Amino acid sequence: MPRPTAAQLAYGSCTVIVSTLVMLLLSRTSSGPGIAVVAVAALALGLLVALTVPVPGTRAAAPARTANGEERVPTRL
Repeated sequence: MPRPTAAQLAYGSCTVIVSTLVMLLLSRTSSGPGIAVVAVAALALGLLVALTVPVPGTRAAAPARTANGEERVPTRL
């Protein structure tokens, strides 16, 4: 299993914090079960955001082509 990147951790954490505050302020709940529902929803949203952040992949570079369409392949001497 690949480890999460710094961007995934940052986006997920910010999403959890901001969404928790917004949902608590909008719902104006003060009961224990209401706060628990908000916390679980915020954690699920943060996990979703963290998993959908694009991970930098390793792509092979396409070979360069000249004006007449020939491929230029680097060689070592």
